[in-house]
Amino acid sequence: MSALIIFGLLLVLMLTGMPISISLGLTVLTFLFTMTDVPIEAVALKLFTGIEKFEIMAIPFFILAGNFLTHGGVARRMINFASSMVGHWHGGLGLAGVVACALFAAVSGSSPATVVAIGSILLPAMVKQGFPNSFGAGVITTSGALGILIPPSIVMVMYSVATNTSVGQLFMAGVIPGLMLATFLGLTTWYRARKFNYPRLAKASFKQRIKALRESMWGLFLIVVVIGGIYTGIFTPTEAAAMSAVYAFIVAVFIYKDLTLKQVPKVLLDSASMSAMLLYIITNAVLFSFLMTSEGIPQAMAGSLIDAGLGPIAFLLAVNVILLLAGNVMEPSSIVLIFAPILFPVAMQLGIDPVHFGILIVVNMEVGMCHPPVGLNLYVASGITKMGITELTVAVWPWLLTMLAFLGLVTYVPMISLWLPKTLGMM
Repeated sequence: MSALIIFGLLLVLMLTGMPISISLGLTVLTFLFTMTDVPIEAVALKLFTGIEKFEIMAIPFFILAGNFLTHGGVARRMINFASSMVGHWHGGLGLAGVVACALFAAVSGSSPATVVAIGSILLPAMVKQGFPNSFGAGVITTSGALGILIPPSIVMVMYSVATNTSVGQLFMAGVIPGLMLATFLGLTTWYRARKFNYPRLAKASFKQRIKALRESMWGLFLIVVVIGGIYTGIFTPTEAAAMSAVYAFIVAVFIYKDLTLKQVPKVLLDSASMSAMLLYIITNAVLFSFLMTSEGIPQAMAGSLIDAGLGPIAFLLAVNVILLLAGNVMEPSSIVLIFAPILFPVAMQLGIDPVHFGILIVVNMEVGMCHPPVGLNLYVASGITKMGITELTVAVWPWLLTMLAFLGLVTYVPMISLWLPKTLGMM
């Protein structure tokens, strides 16, 4: 009964158009003060202890690093490198977009940042070369979603905070699924470009490729800094985030010189406001999960699902459906922070690996970012392409179907996620 009241209240508040973070906080406070005897001090205490986790510090640093890279010419050099490698194949610039998104994802940790950085440079170039606007938009909107699967990933940090799973293991587990999804999206792009005979670039010479690699080297080296540092144990994921922010600042301001010192305060302010927004969502989601636990809702749900005879296969299917439906009305951070604490105990009781479960949730979030009505990447791409959301939704369908097929694969083949961390001896 209390679960119905809590979710009913949350739904009503969200339908009024109130931001999710405030809806969560108000739901908790209303329920606690009208239906329970929990003292107000407990709420205040939970607000502070909820964001006291060391891992949460990684979020502002990854956002800052991503912003420095977005403004600092790194994206443009990555696109040039990708174009020199795959531009001569069918749909050359589209394929270069997929590769560039995968590379930029490995340094930014954010999907919208990847769409903005790569899309704002590549989409005008694609239209100029004779590609339909819808093709470019479809490629960049979906490939940009790689930003949360290829490590480092802000969404993975949030899952780690919600479930106490190792961030290092999650980052390593995201590498192979991320590369596989990039390959599948690339194949879809190539197939459609070949089918409709879209333009190709002239084949780059070996000399041109080396030049493009040398120019993009500083940006690409950040991948080595973050992943190499975490794997070798030189620093924790949170320290890796701080390192990447400092490194991105040095590369953007002093090496590439595309960002002046005068522009740095604006980048810092933008990063601070985005971090504050995310931390506010986290704080309220922590309160919400405290309420759910104190009311025994996750435990009751776990019991009823297991009593109903749901095995791991049926449960994972149900999780995918729930998360895809949630993706229609909420953005990834909120979904992870609300649903992970509820679904995680059931997954553990059914013997599902916490790292595999985390990657499955992240892939669901990727799909949610590319379909309406709340698909964040759609809105970002819409701003760049000046296309309507309906038009964009039609444009992304072929790639979205590829992502759904990949989701099925990741769900039922755990070794895709677990092979690398196990091979590296991290699990």
